[in-house]
Amino acid sequence: MPRNLLYSLLSSHLSPHFSTSVTSAKVAVNGVQLHYQQTGEGDHAVLLLPGMLGSGETDFGPQLKNLNKKLFTVVAWDPRGYGHSRPPDRDFPADFFERDAKDAVDLMKALKFQKVSLLGWSDGGITALIAAAKYPSYIHKMVIWGANAYVTDEDSVIYEGIRDVSKWSERTRKPLEALYGYDYFARTCEKWVDGIRQFKRLPDGNICRHLLPRVQCPTLIVHGEKDPLVPRFHADFIHEHVKGSQLHLMPEGKHNLHLRFADEFNKLAEDFLQ
Repeated sequence: MPRNLLYSLLSSHLSPHFSTSVTSAKVAVNGVQLHYQQTGEGDHAVLLLPGMLGSGETDFGPQLKNLNKKLFTVVAWDPRGYGHSRPPDRDFPADFFERDAKDAVDLMKALKFQKVSLLGWSDGGITALIAAAKYPSYIHKMVIWGANAYVTDEDSVIYEGIRDVSKWSERTRKPLEALYGYDYFARTCEKWVDGIRQFKRLPDGNICRHLLPRVQCPTLIVHGEKDPLVPRFHADFIHEHVKGSQLHLMPEGKHNLHLRFADEFNKLAEDFLQ
């Protein structure tokens, strides 16, 4: 969603006496200028973690607009190399998820939040799982969807299917093309496919399965039963290995269930976080 459209939507939301503005800024974290958007005045800090090639503005419009601004202070970040957290260009070393998890936590600490909850989509869900496992005292609650803790042969085939962005639907491609320009978008998508497939070479295709038993915070896993990118068994595995977690299935949900069914998703997340 173009930023000016997003901002006009945001400014028209809620009653006039309550602040609905979204602020945008950058802050230096771990040697990089990280970009974030922030809205709301609540005591409960919530970080939105985007997916592959994602950013706050492309991935979380309905959440920035409609999550309860009295209860929550909502921050949406652009991981390094994504969105407006450039330079640097995005790269995918073996520990890129751990690097994102540390960046995300350090960003929220730099913004002076004492404790945060996480809403992580897709790659952002993986980052959230790692952050919750490695920084347990800092994470209050977590909602994840479209995430996987390991990579299978089936996943590798799916990833190869999205390598060439010229074959993506125009609706999915256009916002990212507008954000990055075609060349960076296409190049980074190819690098992402190579980056995620490197886990296939590890025992059990491991990304973060070894960390799941270390997650201590209350966790809600949401899964769209029509998700073409992340098969159901991934949600089941995370549910099985994150102690006390809840699994909520959305029968009509696809990978972008928080956008397609935004009202239902937002209510689910708000109820869980309270």
